[in-house]
Amino acid sequence: MVQKSVQIKLDGGLEARPIAMLVQVASKYDSSVYIESASKKVNAKSIMGMMGLGLNGGDTVTVIADGSDEAEAVAGIEDFLGGSK
Repeated sequence: MVQKSVQIKLDGGLEARPIAMLVQVASKYDSSVYIESASKKVNAKSIMGMMGLGLNGGDTVTVIADGSDEAEAVAGIEDFLGGSK
């Protein structure tokens, strides 16, 4: 299992469209991918779960991945949330 704290640097935070894009990024990986914020942990491959977190730009979350490509999954989510993709 790999986990890393990541600050959301997307303008406007995570609204419907960026959440859909995040779910697409997470779904590329075979590993289980979770986002944890304020003691809530949700599957990053679930649009409804991610929308329930109500994340904003500047918030810090923990990205957790477990599986065969866990390091790549965490790096991919970090790149997306950091505004690189």
